[in-house]
Amino acid sequence: MTQSNEPGKETIMAALSTIALPGGGDLASRDMIRALKVEGGDVSFIIEAESPEQAAQMEPQRKAAEAAVAALDGVESVRAILTAHAPAARPAEPPRLQIGGHATPQAGPMKPAGVKRVLVVGSGKGGVGKSTLSANLAVALARAGRKVGLLDADILGPSQPRMMGASQRPVSHDGKIMEPVEAHGVRMISIGLLTDPKQAVVWRGPMLTGTLQQLLFSVNWGELDVLILDLPPGTGDVQISLAQKLEIDGALVVSTPQDVALLDAVKAIDMFDKVGVPIVGLVENMAMYVCPNCGHEDHIFGTGGVRAEAEARGLPFLGEIPLATELRLAGDSGRPVAAGEGPLAEAYARLARDLVERGAA
Repeated sequence: MTQSNEPGKETIMAALSTIALPGGGDLASRDMIRALKVEGGDVSFIIEAESPEQAAQMEPQRKAAEAAVAALDGVESVRAILTAHAPAARPAEPPRLQIGGHATPQAGPMKPAGVKRVLVVGSGKGGVGKSTLSANLAVALARAGRKVGLLDADILGPSQPRMMGASQRPVSHDGKIMEPVEAHGVRMISIGLLTDPKQAVVWRGPMLTGTLQQLLFSVNWGELDVLILDLPPGTGDVQISLAQKLEIDGALVVSTPQDVALLDAVKAIDMFDKVGVPIVGLVENMAMYVCPNCGHEDHIFGTGGVRAEAEARGLPFLGEIPLATELRLAGDSGRPVAAGEGPLAEAYARLARDLVERGAA
């Protein structure tokens, strides 16, 4: 065989175009031929599949390709090698902290590193606006110049990500300590930032308290003047475990004026007393509704009940927060009213100033 009789590359590619592939196309049209060499009558080439899985199924096509090229005039030998693209390299991600598990032993109650004060916001029942007050109080304190953290301690029903307008997942650079997210000048952490918001967290008491311990002590809070905990309603596992593991400077009890809410607020006060957490004061939420059209003030849930309870117990009454459509819209949009201006923002600003003056925040 002389050099002039060797087959041309175009002729070889034409032969390879006759080798059909599963899913359509052929070796030439799917651009799978690499490193085609013709040296005299010796032909070699690589068939590069699109994935290792595809390559594992293409041995029949490799043999057919060798046979088709071997049949060409001037070809003495054919060598076809089957390979595949390497899997795409995944971008490096910071290690993620594993969330969940039972609590780990502690020597006694303690504060997270860098946190000067811990203030818990509690209520005896749900639906009294405790989470709304926690979010707005945190923002109001931040606007007043305090360094503030907000921990959503309601593991089963987290709402702070929506109220604070935060959706980014916290990162961990070492797989042990998380970085809190920041919203409206507040450092925040919530189980809602770490789980699918459409799926329920179905955990029993030990898992709840273990997770809460992680959210407290496995977060890089930095230097904080105050860490606010938005507690779940009730007087159960979470509240008791917190008192055992966390050094708490004070509790803020939230209630609406109506009698049925006050009954549960009294239970919350009694619970805090029993676990040795001092009561900073009581706040009356949803105290009145002011019509935005005519200005009429309506005390939908009654009036003065929380103030009277505070006076009867010798506890500070820290003020009234009205019920307003603006509050609901702000919470749903992720921009607390305390971040803006107006009468509602000023109500939270007064509460923040009062707590600072009392040394609670």
